[in-house]
Amino acid sequence: MKQVQRGFTLIELVMVIVILGVLAAVAIPKFVDLKGDAVIASTQGVAGGLSSASAVNYAARSAKGTATGVAISNCTSVPNALQGALPADYQVTAAVVAAGATVNCELRNTSVSPNVTASFSAIGIN
Repeated sequence: MKQVQRGFTLIELVMVIVILGVLAAVAIPKFVDLKGDAVIASTQGVAGGLSSASAVNYAARSAKGTATGVAISNCTSVPNALQGALPADYQVTAAVVAAGATVNCELRNTSVSPNVTASFSAIGIN
């Protein structure tokens, strides 16, 4: 009776290792900078939340009077309109917002170096 050997040849194993090495060399650089993209996206998300909070605050305060919402006369007062607090390591630059006016404000994420910035809209209301 003849024995049949089963398994991979050395050439087949080497070719698989070479192919995996090429794939790793191409794929790894794409995943290296994911943290930077995540920080930018999270900063833009917080800025979007601040814009929405400002708009909702303006609408509520316009419709129901000063009993609801917060007065916004400066960019730094917009985070007070959020349901929660402004996340740690975020700073809002100070800029005066006149009542009824819309001003572009700057949000800075200080958890990374260099700092990541995003802009948001603040609508002033007394």
